[in-house]
Amino acid sequence: MVRAVGANSRTALAFESTYGVNPGSGFIRMPFAGNRLGAKQPLIDSELLGFGRDPIAPIKDALTVDGDIETPIDVDSWGHWLKGAFGAPVTTGTGPYTHTFATGASTLPSFTVEKQMPDASVFLLYTGCQVNKFQWTMQRSGNVTATVGIIGKDETKNATTQAGALSEPTLTRFGSFNGCIKRDGSNMANVVSTDITYSNNLEPVETIVCGDNGVIEGTEVGVASLTGSMTLRFADQGILDAAISGTSVSLVFEYTRTTGEEFRITAHEVYLPRPRMQIDGPQGIQATFDWQAAINTAAGQMATIELINNVASYA
Repeated sequence: MVRAVGANSRTALAFESTYGVNPGSGFIRMPFAGNRLGAKQPLIDSELLGFGRDPIAPIKDALTVDGDIETPIDVDSWGHWLKGAFGAPVTTGTGPYTHTFATGASTLPSFTVEKQMPDASVFLLYTGCQVNKFQWTMQRSGNVTATVGIIGKDETKNATTQAGALSEPTLTRFGSFNGCIKRDGSNMANVVSTDITYSNNLEPVETIVCGDNGVIEGTEVGVASLTGSMTLRFADQGILDAAISGTSVSLVFEYTRTTGEEFRITAHEVYLPRPRMQIDGPQGIQATFDWQAAINTAAGQMATIELINNVASYA
């Protein structure tokens, strides 16, 4: 018996022209560190009496398709996840290209994901997938890896791939040392780490869909959120003063390579709660600020996301 191993598995992605319908071509081989996207369909115990103490057979409940994919924040492939989270970007330039995404889209694209386990001839196809959220941590060292939360419609098990030939993007990663955080246009010092979470707050539409085996009808977008937690060595009182006064600041989280590739999120209007200042010993004092972004009327959106690379289009 051949056992499937993670080293030989693959994750393929293609955007759909019709929600929930496998496009059948245009699949891209996506780099990943873990793929926990999956379907579950629990059983419902019978409530009937009169058949003795031994239970009668349960029935199936509705199907749920969701899970996380861990993916590197890299120069090329990360743009496809950004498209899933924000919609198609506005692309300018002639190489390198600047792809500009924005929060606040009223609709989001859907895509199909195939989880390929060729050792065991198992190919799990997930249709009607949408990006619900993503999260990652900026810190001094280590890999830059994001967790992308997905809500899907259906899962189909196949013995052969349904994705066809995969295109192979160039894998060039951003490193933690490429990172920088700016407040109101100036580089921030004394930042130990920060967690960044964006959510579309998708709501599954759980209606009765005739003949569709308990799948959802689709999703509806909720109020988006961009939040995080920032830990700083206490040296600069500017951020504390903003928190105490309730004054908003702009924050930029970016990675820049010396070869010109860049990725940044600009949160135009960020509010910080007043933190508890604790002294826990003789070492340096740290403070943690849980921040949240809001729409900025001048920018017309909560955040602007830019990816600069040599990919001509993510349309």
